[in-house]
Amino acid sequence: MSAKVWLVGAGPGDPELLTLKAVRALNEADVVMIDDLVNDAVLEHCPRARIIAVGKRGGCRSTPQAFIHRLMLRYARQGKCVVRLKGGDPCIFGRGGEEAQWLRERGVKVELVNGITAGLAGATQCDIPLTLRGVARGVTLVTAHTQDGSSLNWKALAQGGTTLVVYMGVAKLSEIREQLLMGGMAADTPVAMIENASLPHQRECRSDLSAMEEDACAFQLKSPAILVIGTVAASTAAYAREEPENAVGCQAASVIVDDHRERTRSYS
Repeated sequence: MSAKVWLVGAGPGDPELLTLKAVRALNEADVVMIDDLVNDAVLEHCPRARIIAVGKRGGCRSTPQAFIHRLMLRYARQGKCVVRLKGGDPCIFGRGGEEAQWLRERGVKVELVNGITAGLAGATQCDIPLTLRGVARGVTLVTAHTQDGSSLNWKALAQGGTTLVVYMGVAKLSEIREQLLMGGMAADTPVAMIENASLPHQRECRSDLSAMEEDACAFQLKSPAILVIGTVAASTAAYAREEPENAVGCQAASVIVDDHRERTRSYS
């Protein structure tokens, strides 16, 4: 595993969602370059690696992508086993594809290791099936932020008939709502807004397309969060809940009490 770069997905936050292959790569790594959203508990699997933070967060000071490229190349050419550790999956809004291409063009061996993406994990923790026979025939993952600032084809998304999962959309709730309504999506389409997917402090706010911006404001929704838009978002969560103190006036808002780990232990 030496003299190569592993582009590894750390999953949405819960360290128990790491794959065995990801753990193996981390154990063998000489250098691990981590994103901001990677849970520190994951680093327990890096017993001998040098840890380098190269985070990128919207609205915050971020590490330039060109610098990350050069740093991976430098250590790989020194014969070190390099892991680029990303939140979620490296090839779902994680720049894994462009980093792999850049390195391979310079003769560096690259291997991609999938991670569970936040859109899937967050929905599952809220008991939302992204696909459901007779209800949702597919799922579409999109990001509200584009590299060139252009707008998505919201009309096509509104009429696609699939569950819509929106990443990085907290700052663009107004635009998302307006564009989907203009595209023909029903105003009462269920919406789930899920913050800190898979972590013990995960929260969710249930709403609908017409009210989601107002409800998100009352709920004080913050990044990182994903939006699940579609009929399946009306599913009733199986986990215990309690009303958040700061969600007065927020229709159908609730806080997930994440007892998933305790349930898992009880079955093992």
